[in-house]
Amino acid sequence: MTIDEILDRALAEDLGDGDHTTMATIPQEAQGMAKLLVKDNGVLCGVIIAERIFHKVDPALQLYIYHYDGALIKKGDIVFEVRGRQASILKAERLVLNFMQRLSGIATSTNLIVRKLDGLKTKILDTRKTTPLLRSLEKYAVKTGGGENHRMGLFDMIMIKDNHVDFAGGIVKAIDAVHTYFGQSGTKLLIEIEVRNFAELQQVLNHGKVDRIMLDNFSPEHLREAVKLIDGRFETEASGGINESNVRSYAETGVDYISMGALTHQIRSLDMSLKAE
Repeated sequence: MTIDEILDRALAEDLGDGDHTTMATIPQEAQGMAKLLVKDNGVLCGVIIAERIFHKVDPALQLYIYHYDGALIKKGDIVFEVRGRQASILKAERLVLNFMQRLSGIATSTNLIVRKLDGLKTKILDTRKTTPLLRSLEKYAVKTGGGENHRMGLFDMIMIKDNHVDFAGGIVKAIDAVHTYFGQSGTKLLIEIEVRNFAELQQVLNHGKVDRIMLDNFSPEHLREAVKLIDGRFETEASGGINESNVRSYAETGVDYISMGALTHQIRSLDMSLKAE
Protein backbone atom coordinates (compact mmCIF):
# COMPACT_ATOMS: atom_id res chain seq x y z
CA MET A 1 0.00 0.00 0.00
CA THR A 2 1.36 3.42 -0.95
CA ILE A 3 1.56 6.34 1.47
CA ASP A 4 -1.17 8.15 -0.46
CA GLU A 5 -3.46 5.12 -0.15
CA ILE A 6 -2.77 4.96 3.60
CA LEU A 7 -3.57 8.64 4.05
CA ASP A 8 -6.69 8.50 1.88
CA ARG A 9 -8.07 5.59 3.94
CA ALA A 10 -7.13 7.29 7.20
CA LEU A 11 -8.94 10.47 6.18
CA ALA A 12 -12.00 8.52 5.06
CA GLU A 13 -12.05 6.67 8.40
CA ASP A 14 -11.91 9.91 10.38
CA LEU A 15 -14.10 12.22 8.28
CA GLY A 16 -16.88 9.85 7.23
CA ASP A 17 -19.62 12.06 5.80
CA GLY A 18 -18.09 15.23 7.25
CA ASP A 19 -16.70 17.01 10.29
CA HIS A 20 -20.09 18.03 11.68
CA THR A 21 -18.68 19.84 14.74
CA THR A 22 -16.55 22.10 12.55
CA MET A 23 -19.35 22.59 10.01
CA ALA A 24 -21.67 23.62 12.85
CA THR A 25 -19.30 26.02 14.62
CA ILE A 26 -16.85 27.47 12.08
CA PRO A 27 -17.76 29.60 9.04
CA GLN A 28 -16.63 27.81 5.90
CA GLU A 29 -14.36 30.61 4.64
CA ALA A 30 -13.00 31.81 8.01
CA GLN A 31 -9.19 32.07 7.86
CA GLY A 32 -6.75 31.20 10.61
CA MET A 33 -3.37 29.85 11.63
CA ALA A 34 -2.14 27.06 13.89
CA LYS A 35 1.30 26.04 15.13
CA LEU A 36 2.60 22.53 15.80
CA LEU A 37 4.05 22.74 19.31
CA VAL A 38 6.58 20.20 20.61
CA LYS A 39 6.03 19.10 24.22
CA ASP A 40 8.81 16.44 24.44
CA ASN A 41 12.47 16.19 23.50
CA GLY A 42 13.27 13.78 20.67
CA VAL A 43 13.79 13.17 16.96
CA LEU A 44 11.23 14.64 14.60
CA CYS A 45 9.49 12.45 12.03
CA GLY A 46 6.34 12.88 9.96
CA VAL A 47 6.56 16.43 8.64
CA ILE A 48 6.33 15.18 5.06
CA ILE A 49 3.27 13.16 6.06
CA ALA A 50 1.64 16.17 7.74
CA GLU A 51 2.20 18.24 4.62
CA ARG A 52 0.47 15.62 2.46
CA ILE A 53 -2.49 15.36 4.85
CA PHE A 54 -3.06 19.12 4.96
CA HIS A 55 -2.91 19.37 1.17
CA LYS A 56 -5.24 16.39 0.71
CA VAL A 57 -7.78 18.11 2.97
CA ASP A 58 -7.29 21.51 1.33
CA PRO A 59 -4.68 22.25 -1.37
CA ALA A 60 -4.93 25.95 -0.50
CA LEU A 61 -3.46 25.46 3.00
CA GLN A 62 0.03 26.93 3.35
CA LEU A 63 2.74 25.39 5.54
CA TYR A 64 5.73 27.28 6.89
CA ILE A 65 8.14 24.58 8.06
CA TYR A 66 10.89 25.35 10.61
CA HIS A 67 12.10 21.81 11.41
CA TYR A 68 12.30 18.82 9.07
CA ASP A 69 12.31 15.05 9.56
CA GLY A 70 15.42 13.89 11.40
CA ALA A 71 15.84 17.12 13.36
CA LEU A 72 16.56 16.98 17.09
CA ILE A 73 13.69 18.84 18.72
CA LYS A 74 13.02 19.98 22.26
CA LYS A 75 10.05 20.99 24.35
CA GLY A 76 8.76 24.38 23.23
CA ASP A 77 9.92 24.14 19.60
CA ILE A 78 7.50 25.08 16.83
CA VAL A 79 7.78 22.60 13.96
CA PHE A 80 5.60 24.45 11.48
CA GLU A 81 2.77 26.91 11.02
CA VAL A 82 -0.23 26.14 8.85
CA ARG A 83 -2.40 28.96 7.46
CA GLY A 84 -5.67 28.91 5.60
CA ARG A 85 -9.28 27.92 6.21
CA GLN A 86 -9.90 27.20 9.88
CA ALA A 87 -12.28 24.39 8.97
CA SER A 88 -9.61 22.65 6.88
CA ILE A 89 -7.02 22.91 9.65
CA LEU A 90 -9.45 21.36 12.13
CA LYS A 91 -10.31 18.49 9.78
CA ALA A 92 -6.64 17.55 9.40
CA GLU A 93 -5.55 18.22 13.00
CA ARG A 94 -5.99 14.82 14.67
CA LEU A 95 -4.69 12.74 11.77
CA VAL A 96 -1.59 14.95 11.51
CA LEU A 97 -0.93 14.58 15.24
CA ASN A 98 -1.57 10.83 15.27
CA PHE A 99 1.02 10.20 12.57
CA MET A 100 3.59 12.72 13.75
CA GLN A 101 3.46 11.67 17.40
CA ARG A 102 3.85 7.97 16.65
CA LEU A 103 6.50 8.33 13.95
CA SER A 104 8.50 10.76 16.07
CA GLY A 105 8.26 8.31 18.97
CA ILE A 106 9.71 5.53 16.81
CA ALA A 107 12.47 7.78 15.47
CA THR A 108 13.33 8.95 18.99
CA SER A 109 13.42 5.42 20.43
CA THR A 110 15.54 4.17 17.52
CA ASN A 111 17.98 7.06 17.85
CA LEU A 112 18.40 6.35 21.56
CA ILE A 113 19.46 2.76 20.74
CA VAL A 114 21.69 3.78 17.83
CA ARG A 115 23.58 6.31 19.95
CA LYS A 116 24.41 3.59 22.47
CA LEU A 117 26.44 1.87 19.75
CA ASP A 118 28.70 4.83 18.94
CA GLY A 119 32.09 3.60 17.80
CA LEU A 120 30.90 0.07 17.01
CA LYS A 121 30.23 -1.49 13.60
CA THR A 122 26.93 -3.13 14.54
CA LYS A 123 23.79 -1.81 12.82
CA ILE A 124 20.31 -1.75 14.37
CA LEU A 125 17.50 -3.36 12.36
CA ASP A 126 13.74 -3.20 12.71
CA THR A 127 11.48 -6.23 12.17
CA ARG A 128 8.03 -7.07 10.76
CA LYS A 129 6.50 -6.27 14.17
CA THR A 130 4.75 -3.21 12.82
CA THR A 131 1.21 -1.84 12.80
CA PRO A 132 -0.70 -3.53 9.95
CA LEU A 133 -0.83 -1.32 6.85
CA LEU A 134 1.54 1.25 8.43
CA ARG A 135 4.78 -0.69 7.91
CA SER A 136 6.24 1.63 5.26
CA LEU A 137 5.72 4.66 7.52
CA GLU A 138 7.04 3.01 10.66
CA LYS A 139 10.10 1.71 8.85
CA TYR A 140 10.65 5.21 7.47
CA ALA A 141 10.66 6.44 11.07
CA VAL A 142 13.29 3.84 12.00
CA LYS A 143 15.51 5.11 9.18
CA THR A 144 14.91 8.68 10.30
CA GLY A 145 16.15 7.72 13.77
CA GLY A 146 19.36 6.23 12.37
CA GLY A 147 18.38 2.55 12.21
CA GLU A 148 18.23 0.23 9.21
CA ASN A 149 15.34 -1.69 7.71
CA HIS A 150 15.20 -5.48 7.71
CA ARG A 151 12.95 -7.06 5.07
CA MET A 152 9.79 -5.14 4.22
CA GLY A 153 7.64 -8.27 4.17
CA LEU A 154 7.54 -11.94 3.33
CA PHE A 155 8.26 -11.19 -0.31
CA ASP A 156 11.72 -9.61 -0.38
CA MET A 157 13.94 -12.01 1.59
CA ILE A 158 14.16 -15.68 2.54
CA MET A 159 13.96 -15.89 6.32
CA ILE A 160 14.10 -19.50 7.52
CA LYS A 161 12.87 -19.37 11.12
CA ASP A 162 12.49 -22.10 13.71
CA ASN A 163 9.01 -23.11 12.56
CA HIS A 164 10.19 -23.42 8.96
CA VAL A 165 13.05 -25.64 10.10
CA ASP A 166 10.77 -27.81 12.21
CA PHE A 167 8.11 -28.16 9.52
CA ALA A 168 10.70 -28.85 6.81
CA GLY A 169 12.35 -31.60 8.84
CA GLY A 170 15.59 -29.91 9.76
CA ILE A 171 18.08 -27.22 8.82
CA VAL A 172 19.68 -28.97 5.85
CA LYS A 173 16.32 -29.92 4.34
CA ALA A 174 15.03 -26.35 4.78
CA ILE A 175 18.07 -24.78 3.10
CA ASP A 176 18.06 -27.26 0.24
CA ALA A 177 14.32 -26.74 -0.27
CA VAL A 178 14.95 -23.01 -0.74
CA HIS A 179 17.55 -23.64 -3.45
CA THR A 180 15.24 -26.11 -5.18
CA TYR A 181 12.53 -23.45 -5.09
CA PHE A 182 14.93 -20.91 -6.58
CA GLY A 183 15.70 -23.27 -9.44
CA GLN A 184 12.04 -23.98 -10.15
CA SER A 185 10.70 -20.43 -9.77
CA GLY A 186 13.58 -18.33 -11.05
CA THR A 187 13.49 -16.41 -7.77
CA LYS A 188 16.74 -15.19 -6.22
CA LEU A 189 16.72 -13.59 -2.77
CA LEU A 190 19.04 -13.15 0.19
CA ILE A 191 18.82 -16.19 2.48
CA GLU A 192 18.87 -15.82 6.25
CA ILE A 193 18.44 -18.70 8.69
CA GLU A 194 17.71 -18.62 12.40
CA VAL A 195 19.63 -20.88 14.78
CA ARG A 196 18.75 -21.51 18.41
CA ASN A 197 21.90 -23.17 19.70
CA PHE A 198 25.44 -24.18 18.78
CA ALA A 199 24.35 -27.55 17.39
CA GLU A 200 22.11 -25.82 14.82
CA LEU A 201 24.82 -23.27 14.11
CA GLN A 202 27.31 -26.03 13.33
CA GLN A 203 24.87 -27.61 10.91
CA VAL A 204 24.61 -24.33 9.01
CA LEU A 205 28.38 -23.84 9.01
CA ASN A 206 28.87 -27.37 7.66
CA HIS A 207 26.21 -27.01 4.96
CA GLY A 208 26.52 -23.35 3.95
CA LYS A 209 24.33 -22.01 1.10
CA VAL A 210 23.00 -19.06 3.15
CA ASP A 211 23.92 -15.38 3.37
CA ARG A 212 23.18 -14.47 6.97
CA ILE A 213 22.78 -16.34 10.25
CA MET A 214 20.42 -15.07 12.93
CA LEU A 215 21.54 -16.10 16.40
CA ASP A 216 18.34 -16.17 18.42
CA ASN A 217 18.33 -15.69 22.20
CA PHE A 218 22.09 -16.17 22.58
CA SER A 219 23.65 -14.52 25.63
CA PRO A 220 26.39 -11.95 24.91
CA GLU A 221 29.01 -14.50 25.95
CA HIS A 222 27.61 -17.20 23.66
CA LEU A 223 27.09 -14.66 20.88
CA ARG A 224 30.75 -13.65 21.03
CA GLU A 225 31.75 -17.31 20.75
CA ALA A 226 29.35 -17.85 17.82
CA VAL A 227 30.60 -14.79 15.93
CA LYS A 228 34.16 -16.03 16.36
CA LEU A 229 33.14 -19.48 15.11
CA ILE A 230 31.44 -18.02 12.03
CA ASP A 231 34.59 -15.99 11.38
CA GLY A 232 33.16 -13.72 8.70
CA ARG A 233 31.93 -16.52 6.42
CA PHE A 234 28.36 -15.27 6.75
CA GLU A 235 26.72 -12.08 7.94
CA THR A 236 25.58 -12.32 11.56
CA GLU A 237 22.47 -11.03 13.28
CA ALA A 238 21.47 -11.18 16.95
CA SER A 239 17.87 -11.16 18.11
CA GLY A 240 15.84 -11.91 21.22
CA GLY A 241 16.08 -10.48 24.73
CA ILE A 242 17.95 -7.36 23.57
CA ASN A 243 16.92 -3.99 24.97
CA GLU A 244 18.21 -0.51 25.65
CA SER A 245 20.12 -1.55 28.77
CA ASN A 246 22.06 -4.47 27.24
CA VAL A 247 22.28 -3.61 23.53
CA ARG A 248 25.86 -2.35 23.71
CA SER A 249 27.11 -5.54 25.34
CA TYR A 250 25.58 -7.50 22.45
CA ALA A 251 27.11 -5.16 19.87
CA GLU A 252 30.54 -5.45 21.47
CA THR A 253 30.60 -9.12 20.43
CA GLY A 254 31.26 -8.01 16.84
CA VAL A 255 27.90 -9.11 15.47
CA ASP A 256 26.96 -7.34 12.22
CA TYR A 257 23.30 -6.63 13.00
CA ILE A 258 20.96 -6.50 15.97
CA SER A 259 17.23 -6.72 15.20
CA MET A 260 14.74 -5.32 17.70
CA GLY A 261 10.98 -5.59 17.35
CA ALA A 262 10.61 -3.08 20.17
CA LEU A 263 11.67 -0.29 17.80
CA THR A 264 8.17 -0.30 16.33
CA HIS A 265 5.83 -2.14 18.69
CA GLN A 266 6.70 -0.85 22.17
CA ILE A 267 6.71 2.88 21.56
CA ARG A 268 5.70 5.92 23.57
CA SER A 269 4.49 8.59 21.18
CA LEU A 270 6.20 11.97 21.32
CA ASP A 271 3.88 14.59 22.81
CA MET A 272 2.83 17.39 20.42
CA SER A 273 -0.17 19.62 19.94
CA LEU A 274 -1.60 21.85 17.23
CA LYS A 275 -2.40 25.25 18.75
CA ALA A 276 -4.74 27.64 17.00
CA GLU A 277 -3.96 31.35 16.91
